[in-house]
Amino acid sequence: MKKNTYPGKFIVIEGLDGSGQTTQAELFKNFFIKQGFKVVLTKEPTLDSEAGKRIREILDNKIKAEAGVLQELFTQDRRDHLQNKILPALKEGKIVISDRYFFSTFAYGAADGLDLERLIGMNNDFLLPDLTFILKVSPEVCVERIEKRGKGIKLFEKKEKLEKVWETYRILPGRFENVYMVEGERTKEEVFSQIKDIVLSQLTSNISKKNKEV
Repeated sequence: MKKNTYPGKFIVIEGLDGSGQTTQAELFKNFFIKQGFKVVLTKEPTLDSEAGKRIREILDNKIKAEAGVLQELFTQDRRDHLQNKILPALKEGKIVISDRYFFSTFAYGAADGLDLERLIGMNNDFLLPDLTFILKVSPEVCVERIEKRGKGIKLFEKKEKLEKVWETYRILPGRFENVYMVEGERTKEEVFSQIKDIVLSQLTSNISKKNKEV
């Protein structure tokens, strides 16, 4: 996978559905903006590509697709996402924060019975994030949080499925650089503090002043 050589920095927040990754991504966007940095907050799957739109229909149980087909769509959507949004922002020196990236493909695809090495190979030409945080939250807690939303259960949001997803997530810090497991069953402020400490120690000292708003 390609390392980031652009002036901007690429941060990814990952975890099971219901783990709070969307909340943490939003908190970090606000944190960096207050520090004076230019920030792009984004998410996968996107709704900007045809592949992304099909993924959303599959996840919402509106149409069905085989596991391999679904992950191919994620890869197509990710390619467009990188080319059209992530890379242009990094070239401009911005901080890009993504709610999910290819680690979700590895974890959710493997949970569907696909070969992990094949999934990694499908994403091998893509950019490796500067920092990735995986929120550690039990499947039971995730399902409770999902049910409290009152929006119904989507394709991957059942406890048994989430348990399989976690089997892959937990090994990713040992497979890839700069991937950190963070305790996610604390308050959102405590989780944010854990991540912020790592960001401040590992990343912000390397961000050029040119990345800041002028």
